[in-house]
Amino acid sequence: MISSTAFLIPYPYHNIMPGISREAFDKIRKIQIHTTRLADDILAGAWHSAFKGQGMEFEEVREYQPGDDIRSIDWKVTARMNHPYVKVFGEERELTVILLVDVSASSRFGSHNVLKRDLIAEISAVLAFSAIKNNDNIGLILFSDEVEKYIPPKKGIRHVLRVIRELLAYEPQGKGTNLESALSFLGGIQRRMAICFLVSDFLCPLHKHELTLMAKKHDLISIAVTDPNELDFPKMNLVSLRDLESGETTIVDSSDRNVHETFQKKGRDRLHKFERLMKKMGAGFIDIRTNEPYLKPMQKFFKLREIKH
Repeated sequence: MISSTAFLIPYPYHNIMPGISREAFDKIRKIQIHTTRLADDILAGAWHSAFKGQGMEFEEVREYQPGDDIRSIDWKVTARMNHPYVKVFGEERELTVILLVDVSASSRFGSHNVLKRDLIAEISAVLAFSAIKNNDNIGLILFSDEVEKYIPPKKGIRHVLRVIRELLAYEPQGKGTNLESALSFLGGIQRRMAICFLVSDFLCPLHKHELTLMAKKHDLISIAVTDPNELDFPKMNLVSLRDLESGETTIVDSSDRNVHETFQKKGRDRLHKFERLMKKMGAGFIDIRTNEPYLKPMQKFFKLREIKH
């Protein structure tokens, strides 16, 4: 594991992040210090164990022993030697981690002094530092109603700081959410198995077919970032609501019991449906709320993965 001090941005910062303003640099450095510490918390025996065995490479062939998996038999060597031999695989030192991050307009909503977008960026930064500190490759895909930005997986301090900079500073062109397009793009550019974190508020069609394909090909982990007002609509009498992605507005009586209960049910059913879908596909799911500390549900997920492996 790489020491935390290796990730502090040295001065002068222009040597590492050319063309960036001092204000932007200070923001990146602040979140860097914060998320590096949180990455240490996650990495305390959890990150590596959670993904143990994900990347395998061939090491040798040896004679078959009772209890070996017959699926590992090397039939060519067995035929030549007239005795069963099996292939032995060892765990790769490096894994590839892809952050598939939603930057659509709905992520700019926040009712508890934090925008979903800012929390999504911070969570993604923790994952990026966790990967790079474990000597894994980290890549980034930003998407709205189209794929906005792609940074191929690499290692190194300069690379991870570029990923963090894009997470914090990128201004998306689109407003909507096209999850199907993002997943198709991922399938096209990432041929080898990768650990894929899909970070979004999931206020969009789920596209079960594409999600299933990615879950079969990669280790897919969805992180749902939700504002509590999207699940429990506050009672404020007549209110005007505007869809940040479509721009459409509507007036509702939030004090009406039926309106309130219907809104609440739809919000919770949406999340539960998505969680069930992820589990059915064998994919991971982490439920995070903007008004609660996000480290606890992330640690819980990694610890459960650690136990399973």
